[in-house]
Amino acid sequence: MRITLSAITSFFWDSSSQTSLIFFSFIVIIFIMTVTENAIMILLIHRESRLHTPMYFLLSHLSFMDILHISNIVPKMITDFLSGNRAISFAGCGFQIFLSLTLSGGECLLLAAMSYDRYVAICHPLRYPILMNDYVSILMAGGSWLIGTVNSIAHTAYTLHLPFCGSRAVDNFFCEFPAMLVLSCVDTTHYERGVYSFSTCFFHMIVVIMYYGPFIFTYVRPKKYHIPGQDKFLAIFYTILTPSFNPIIYSFRNKDVLEALKNMIKSNFLHKNNRKSA
Repeated sequence: MRITLSAITSFFWDSSSQTSLIFFSFIVIIFIMTVTENAIMILLIHRESRLHTPMYFLLSHLSFMDILHISNIVPKMITDFLSGNRAISFAGCGFQIFLSLTLSGGECLLLAAMSYDRYVAICHPLRYPILMNDYVSILMAGGSWLIGTVNSIAHTAYTLHLPFCGSRAVDNFFCEFPAMLVLSCVDTTHYERGVYSFSTCFFHMIVVIMYYGPFIFTYVRPKKYHIPGQDKFLAIFYTILTPSFNPIIYSFRNKDVLEALKNMIKSNFLHKNNRKSA
């Protein structure tokens, strides 16, 4: 079984148009920037001892989730654009749904854990080493991955077992379960109600609005209210743009991270000079 993925609009998918090439270049730049930012963040946290704290431990997992999230979607978009072939296998579609739901759910829980970490640090500073020790931070990160995975398995299994009697064209640029529900020829009202019942600082609010806003608006609406084109536009925020902004908002504005980045660059520069002089 082959499934066809639509572009954001057919206008953007025409590889001969100048607007399409500009949009394609924008996506590639965002992808490279996101992977680079988050990879640098993980490397800094791993190398710099002063960043070995619960907050940065959780941030390293957020960065890793962001790398996986955008890598689950954008490379396929790039390949489809260059080849002109928008087909994806049923297994490939299922994997995209599974990984997307795992990372989306895990990131929601991880952001909640990070909020709890800041709450304890601000409201209970003397008890912070006890309330947010290494065991608790590992439990939070592991729980985010585990719950996200279990939740994803349930929804992916349900989605892939639905009968698709008509069109195999997914009205999105990647396989997402709300878009798959629209293709189903059975009544999914009870399932959608179940999803709805369980879904329900300035810079931090930007991330919350950009991630949770479009995410909730896409996932809690019944399929009859999904408008073609609207879901694809909203999905850009929580699948492509938010992963690129997370390192900047949560990490690279922090003086400890900037100092660690300077130390790493200085260390690499001195190492290269020593090798040349030797």
